[in-house]
Parts: sequence; C-alpha cells; structure tokens
Amino acid sequence: MRGVRWRRAASQVGRSVAVWGVSTLTMLVLAGILPDFRLQSADGDSATTIAVTAAVGAGVFGVLSALLWPPLVRLLLLVPALVLGLLVFFLNGSLLLLALRLTPSGQSEAAPETAVIVAAVMSAVASATGGALAVRDDDAYRRRLYRLADRRRRGVPACPATPGTVFLQLDGVGHDVLVAAMGKGLMPTVAEWLGVPPPGPGGTQRGGDDPRQGRASGSRVRPTHRLGSWRTDWSSQTGASQLGILHGSNHDVPAFRWYEKDSQEVMVCNRPTSAAELQRRAVERTGDGGLLSADGASRGNLFSGGADEQALVLSIAARRRSRETRSRSGYFAYFSDPANAVRTALSFVAEVVREITQSTRARLRGDHPRVARGGLYPFVRAFATVVERDVVVAAVMGDMLAGRTAVYADLVAYDEVAHHSGPLGRDTEQVLGRLDRALGLIATVAEHAPRPYRIVVLSDHGQSPGETFRARYGLTLGDLVRAGCGLPVPRKAERTHSGAEARAAVRAALRRPVEEGGERHRPSGRGSEPIVLASGNLGLISFPDVPHRMSKEEIDARHPALLTTLANHPGIGFLLVRSEEHGGLVLGAYGAEIPLDRLDRNPGPLAVFGPGAADAVRRTHSFPHTADIMVNSFHDPADGEVLAFEEQIGSHGGLGGAQARPFLLSPLALSAPVEDDEELAGAEHVHRVLCRWLRESNGPQVPVETGREERAA
Repeated sequence: MRGVRWRRAASQVGRSVAVWGVSTLTMLVLAGILPDFRLQSADGDSATTIAVTAAVGAGVFGVLSALLWPPLVRLLLLVPALVLGLLVFFLNGSLLLLALRLTPSGQSEAAPETAVIVAAVMSAVASATGGALAVRDDDAYRRRLYRLADRRRRGVPACPATPGTVFLQLDGVGHDVLVAAMGKGLMPTVAEWLGVPPPGPGGTQRGGDDPRQGRASGSRVRPTHRLGSWRTDWSSQTGASQLGILHGSNHDVPAFRWYEKDSQEVMVCNRPTSAAELQRRAVERTGDGGLLSADGASRGNLFSGGADEQALVLSIAARRRSRETRSRSGYFAYFSDPANAVRTALSFVAEVVREITQSTRARLRGDHPRVARGGLYPFVRAFATVVERDVVVAAVMGDMLAGRTAVYADLVAYDEVAHHSGPLGRDTEQVLGRLDRALGLIATVAEHAPRPYRIVVLSDHGQSPGETFRARYGLTLGDLVRAGCGLPVPRKAERTHSGAEARAAVRAALRRPVEEGGERHRPSGRGSEPIVLASGNLGLISFPDVPHRMSKEEIDARHPALLTTLANHPGIGFLLVRSEEHGGLVLGAYGAEIPLDRLDRNPGPLAVFGPGAADAVRRTHSFPHTADIMVNSFHDPADGEVLAFEEQIGSHGGLGGAQARPFLLSPLALSAPVEDDEELAGAEHVHRVLCRWLRESNGPQVPVETGREERAA
C-alpha cells in the first residue's frame, strides 16, 4: 500500500515538474517574440538570470492560478458565458502581472494587453501538457472525480446502502441497430453485459446466443443484463417519448412540432418555452412530479423528470433567473478542469475534421441518398458527439460518486449523426463505439461509488432510412398541399429544420435566443392558407382561420381536391382526418376510407405499418391539438424505408420501420419489464416500468402483482 502511495506521489510530482518546465520554456519564447514583454533589466542580464527569472515567474503564476482560480470559478458561474470568457482573459493577465512583480529580480514587466496574451498562451500550453499527462493516468482522473463528488456531498446526509439507478438514454439508437453493432464488435461493453461473446472471423457471432434474453450458451461471461424492445407512440421522437418516460404522460403531443389553434402558436418540443409548457401540462395531468422526484438528477434532457439536480435541461433554459444558470452550470463545472477542457477541445476539432472528411468522401463517391452537410453542421455535430457527451458523462459520474438515488441522462450523439449520414454506415458505427466506451467508463466509476448502482440503458426511438420526400419527387409536402388547395407553388422549396436536439442544446449553452431560427411562434401571412409542419416522416396540416379541428366534410367543401391529391400521392402512406359521420377516418390511395373503430378488422393502408399502428393512430386522434390533417409518409416494409418531409436521410417522428422500435437494456437483478405474453407499448408504459424498478431498489417487491397494477392502469 505504501508503495502505491509513493508511486502516486511520484507521478503527481513528475506531472507538475513537466508542466512547470513547459511553462518556463513558453515564457522564454514569448519574451523573445513580444516587444512589450521582457524578463530582464534594461541593461541586460545573463542567460542564466533570465532563465531563473522565467522559471520563478512560471512557478509563481502556476501557484497563484492553483490557489485563486477555484474560488474565482465559483463566482464566475453567475455571469453569462460571453462575460465569463472576457473575465477569464482579464483575470489570467492580472495573475501574470502579479507573478512578475513577485519575481526576485523585480525587473520583469509587461504591458497589460501583452500580459493577457502571455497568460492565455501559458495557460493553454500548461493545460495541454497537464491534460495530456493526466488523461493517461486513470488514477488521477478518478481522483478528480472524487474531489468533485466530495464537493457535491458536503452538507448532504450519508447515502443509503440500497442500490441507486442510472438511466442512460442513447438517443435514436434502435433495437436492431444495437444488436447489429454488438455483432460487429462495436459495443463490447453492452455485449459483455449481455454475455455475448466477441464476433468470430468475418464478424459472425460465436455460439447460439440470444442477446434479447441475456443468454450465453457459448460464452464464458455471465450475463448481467437482458435486452428487449418497446413500441413507441405514433409520434416517435424525443419530445413525446422522453416526456412520457420522465413524467408519465405524453398526452396531446401529436408530433415534434404542431400548431395550436387556441393559442395560435406553433409548439416545438426542442424549444425551451414549449418544453416548459409540455412539462407543466404533464405534471398537471398526472399529479406527480416525475420519475426523478426522489433525490434524482436530470442531465442533458428536454425535461427535468422532477429532479432536484438539473443541468443542461432544456425545459428550464428559458427561465431568465438563477435556475437558468443551473441548467448551464454543467458546462462551466466541467470546463473549469483544464484536463477536461483540453481533452474535449482536441476531440471537438478532430470531430469537425472527421465530419468534413466523411461528407467530402460521400459526395465524391456519389452516395445516395445524401443531404447537404455544410455550413455550421460540422460544428453542431462536434458539439453533440463530443462536448455534450463529455459534459453529460462527467455529470453522471459525479452524481454516482455523490450517491444520488436516480439519474437520467440523454446522449444525443448517434441521433444527430444518423439524421445526416443515415442510421447505418461507418459514420454512425464510429459514434456507437464511442458511446459504448462512455458506458464502460460509467460502469467503472460505479464500482467506486459509495452505494451500488444498477445501470439501465434505453433509447427513446429508432431511426428509419430513406431519401427525402423532396429529393424523390422534386417538391415538399408544403408544395403538394398548396397545389391541392389551388394555391401557387414556389419554384424552390424552403428547407425545413431537422429538429435535432443538439441545436437547441447549442443555443441554450451559448445563451443565444432559444427559438428555432426562422420559425415563428405565431405564423404570419394569409389566414386562410394552410400551415404545413414536418416532424420526420410525419406531416401536419392546419387551417388557422378555422378555430376548431376541421372535418373531412369541411375540408372537401373548401378544397375539393386536397385530400384526394394527398391520399393518392405515391409518397404518402395514409391520412388521418376527423369525420362528422364516422368520427376518426383513415384515408388511403384508391379511395380507401376506413373508420377508426373498424381498423382492427380492416387495417387498410395501416397494414404495412405493423401491429400497434391502429392503436397509435386512435390515441393521437383523441388529442385536443391533433392537426386538421395528419400525414404519414410511404413505408416499404421490405427495407424499412420511409420518406422524410425534412432534410434527413435517417428520420423519425411517425410510423414505419425501425424508428418505432427502440430498445430497453436492464439488469437481471430487476424484474422483467413485462410478462412474456405482453408488449411494452408506449412511453407511458415505460415510465411505469421504470418507476417499479425504483421501488424495487428500496426493498423486496412482488413483480407479478406490480405487473397487474400496471396493466390495470
């Protein structure tokens, strides 16, 4: 034990000396380059004296930074990000001027503006050196986490011995994508949990293992988890799924974005003001704070789940008081560690280069389908796959070391890349591999937490491949609607927003205006013109001048050709409208009109969308804010293809293909999600299962009785 301590101490001393030496050399180089910065007297000094002055100055600067920077960071968390950045340069320059005054020679000096530059360069070089050395030292990294946990535990009662639960959401990763990734050896951590042996030659799976059941007939690894799938609601997107999972209700969330006639506003799930309103409605409907109400933490999510500890949560990012600072403080807390900042910054740059390289190769190869990936997208992708991942993972590890009872975190990396690169391919495979490494790191930290932890991994939806509606037919859904209404169609369609969660997270992190660029709360223009909104391969058409949900009869009277034009278009699978005669009505090609209460006997155009489609459509029809016309794109069950009404070649939001089949990976120590003859259907059902697992952690449960209660609910 004593030898281990000596080795740790020697490692720390070695890193400190290396950082000090590099800082000294940097100061000498800058003194030779910058005219307003000198380390010698006006009469000149010997090289030895100059070197000693630089060494002392670098050492004093490092000591002052170590002593004064931590308390200053706590104070700087209260200011906006832009002001914080300016203060960092100012304070660094001030610390350098003070360090120069404290050198024995007393002859060193620098102009204030030069001191800012010198301090910035020295801090960057020192951080890069220390970070590069510390990253290779797992013990040092773990000790930093322990220090973070100690700060979080101060004043908090000792955590109980009962297990805590960590819910990790891999945004957009479908069940079949996860299984395929394990088969290719891309996700060894998940494979180990399921007892799946590594792939053999050629990527084939060894043995006859079934990862869905957590069995390992030919594996030496004993499984600890089971893998299953669940079926999303019609609105297969993060807003509806996560609201249902965290708050137990996603009632009246018909899509990612929709128009509400009573308020005359467009609701968008990744808009902070909309997220806050949706959360309020869910809490009001259920009468419960959420999944994380008891000593919980919410990290990187759209909604809080009732957690006391919230960071990077979109639903509180719209608040202009101290709680907004709480939503963004996770970024500051993470980047206050120089090693974290350097590691993430280097990875960010590498990811930008990787995206530019991959998109260029795809263009040169003539890949099809393909969407534009220029502009700011490489930086948005790097933010989602690097910055947000690193910050959220560090926050989760800190929560575990602090002993929190329940943690729910969302990692959006795969979803962002799959929208533009497609759900299958090299680009997304690389992201899956890095996500698996993050899971492995969290599992390692769990071994050192003050209480045992059960790690549950799940996704909120999958992604379905396919080219865009506009790429295949040369017009957008909005163009088609205008043509059906007899309105002029613009020659060039306007691009729609992808709706990726990463963009909202970027704006919230930078404290920029929180609304989607170019998308208005209250649509303007002629009141009789339809509002057409897209959510993946789900389209919504509303007539704002009619205060109620229009019926088929009313739509036919106003625009006789509209419904026929839409229903018979080859890129559209089916429509949902209200009928004065039949209630809800599903419309399809060749004049198909099927009342909702007859879908079980005659699914009509819903047949290709699989079991559960009729229930999902009937449920959405009951929502108060369902659009006048709900449009679901074409779906080819042979290859799982859908046609996105947005600029995405990997999409989700409606029915069709893998987007409606996310996964649920749970420890065998917890009860089975559902009985063998039961389907886990809908985000609200998932919420009830997760709540049951939290109750099981507090003491013995009887899963059979609990399952009966859930089915009765």
